[in-house]
Amino acid sequence: MIDRLKYLCGFSIPLVAIASIAFPVQFAFGALIYAFGIIPLIELLSKPDASKIYNAENAASDRVYDMMLLLGLPVQLFTLGFFLYQISSFEFSTLQLIGMTSAAGIVCGVIGINIAHELGHRSGKLEQFVAQCLLLSTQYAHFFVEHNHGHHRYVATPLDPATARKGQSLYAFWIQSLFGSYRSAWKIQLHSLKKKGNSFFSMHNNMLLYLVIQLAVIGAIGIFMGWFSAALYLAASFIGIILLETINYIEHYGLLRKQNASGNFERVVHGHSWNADYPLGRMMLFELTRHSDHHYKASKKYQVLESYTDAPQLPAGYPAMMLLSLIPPLWFAVMDARISANGEGLSQRLPHNIA
Repeated sequence: MIDRLKYLCGFSIPLVAIASIAFPVQFAFGALIYAFGIIPLIELLSKPDASKIYNAENAASDRVYDMMLLLGLPVQLFTLGFFLYQISSFEFSTLQLIGMTSAAGIVCGVIGINIAHELGHRSGKLEQFVAQCLLLSTQYAHFFVEHNHGHHRYVATPLDPATARKGQSLYAFWIQSLFGSYRSAWKIQLHSLKKKGNSFFSMHNNMLLYLVIQLAVIGAIGIFMGWFSAALYLAASFIGIILLETINYIEHYGLLRKQNASGNFERVVHGHSWNADYPLGRMMLFELTRHSDHHYKASKKYQVLESYTDAPQLPAGYPAMMLLSLIPPLWFAVMDARISANGEGLSQRLPHNIA
C-alpha cells in the first residue's frame, strides 16, 4: 500500500499552489518556495535510493498507479479554473499576481505536462486522451507528437532539439528546443499525412487540431473572463513549458550517442540520460528522474522503472539541478567534468543519410 500511495506526494504541489492562489496575501509565493526551496533542501539532506519496487510484475498491472495519473486531469483543470476565477473576480497587487501565476505555472509543469508525458506513452485510448487534454490545457499539445516520434528516436544526437549540447547554456537551449521541437512536430505530422494519403485539412492532422483548440481556449478565456486573465493564463502555461524544457536540459545535457562511419547512431542505452535517485523527487515527479530506464524502454510504466549502475547520476535532485542550470558558469563547472566519455567523440554534423 505504501508503494502505491507514496506517489500522492506529487499532488502536494497543486495543494500548495491552490493555497497560494486562494490566499495570495499570505502565501502568494508559497508554491514557488515549496517547489524550489523546501523540496530541494530536503533532497540535499537525504540520500539517493536505488532500490526498485517490490514485486514489479504485479505493480505493472496494478490500476491504482494508473488512477493516480488520471487524477491529474481534474486536478490540473480545477487549479487553472480556480486561478482564472480568482484573477478575473478580485483585485490583486502586481506582486500577488506574479506569485499566483507562478503557482498555476508550476502545476502546469508538474501535473499538466509531466503526467501527460507518462500517459502519452501508453497505448490505451483513455490514457492518450487524458494526455492530450493535459497538454492542450498548457498550450503545449505538439509535445504529444514530437516527444514520442521525434525525441525518443533522436535523443542524444544533434538531430534532437530537446538534447542539450555540452557547453550550451540553458537559455540558448530554451530557444533551440522551443522552436526546434515545434518545427519537428510539424515535420513529423506532415510526413504522416503524406504517408497515409490524408489531406492537410482533415481530422487526421493533429497538429492543426491542436492549434485550433488551443486558440479556442485562449479566445474563450478572453471573451468570458477578460483578456488580462487570458494573458496571465498564457504566462502560467509558459512557466509550465519552461519548467519542462529545463528538465529536458538537465536530463540529456552533453550525453551523445556514438555515430558509425555510415552515419547511423548506436541504440539508446542507460548512459544517454541523467538520473537522480533521491526518493522525494522520484515520488513528486512519478519517477521521471529514472530517465535512463524510461528511454531504454519507453512503454515501461513509471512505478517499475529501475536504477542502473551504468546510468549517469546527477549530484543533486531535479529541483536543485534546475536552479543550478540558471547560472551557466556554475552548471558547466559541476556538469562538464561528469559527462561520460562516450559522448565526447560524436561529430556535430548532421548525417545526410538519416531522415
